[in-house]
This record gives sequence, structure tokens and C-alpha cells, in this order.
Amino acid sequence: MSSTTTGSSLPSGMKVLATFPDILAIPEFVFGGLVWILVASTKVSVPMSQGWVMFVSVFCFVISTLLLFLYMCGAHGGKSAWVAVDAFYQVIASLFYLSASVVQAYTTYQLKSTEPFKYYQIDIAAVVFAYVVTLTYVIHMVFSLLRWKSS
Repeated sequence: MSSTTTGSSLPSGMKVLATFPDILAIPEFVFGGLVWILVASTKVSVPMSQGWVMFVSVFCFVISTLLLFLYMCGAHGGKSAWVAVDAFYQVIASLFYLSASVVQAYTTYQLKSTEPFKYYQIDIAAVVFAYVVTLTYVIHMVFSLLRWKSS
């Protein structure tokens, strides 16, 4: 795998799936989709908090997918402005998912005794995957910021 410190531009084509941190888009896609599915499959008892979690998971899922396809098509053309866009998006996504993870964990804790146990288990799985996807976005953010700094 290539390192982000060897080049300061975004890869294009299939190299996106072979370079770090861009390969992290795959686990972000998978785990973010799982958060979306798990929250959607439970009874939404607290619409404001779980609505935020749904918004974050759908927003990040769509934007990450869009950016992945744009990078694979080479739409960035090697311009350094796209490196800044990538770094900015990773910061926003990391902050969004961190807040959504905390909100989902708190909501799950509050609903521990009021919900059927099946929904509680699904909510716990959503919390776990929300923190996993938060970690992947934070790792991606750190290396995207290093790439931006070196560009």
C-alpha cells in the first residue's frame, strides 16, 4: 500500500482502493450503512436524537459514496483544491459521527428498560457500529489532514 506521505495528491481510478487513507472509504461505507439500517429497523422512540443519527448516517453514506466515485473517475484532475475538500469533509464527518455516536449511546441507555429487549439489542449494535465508523472517519481525517498539509 502507498503511504499518504509519499504523495500529496488524491489517487484516481482503481488506485483509490489501494491507497491509504482512501481505502478507508470501504469500511466507512459498510459500517455507516449498518448504522443506518440498524437505527431504521428499531422503534424510533426519541425522534429528535435518533433522527440526528439517521441524518448523519445517510448524509455521510451518500457523500462518501459520491466522493469515492468522483475519485475513481478522476474528476479531481490532480488539483490540490480537492485535497482540501477531502480533508474538510473528513473533519465534518468525524465530528458528525462522534456526536451521533454519543447521542445514540445516550438514547439507548435511556430506553434500556422501556423498550422490548430485541430493540435494545439492535440499538446496542447501532451504538457499536457508530463508534467503529467514527473511529474510521477519525483515522481517515488525520491522514487526510496530513496529506492536505503536505500539498
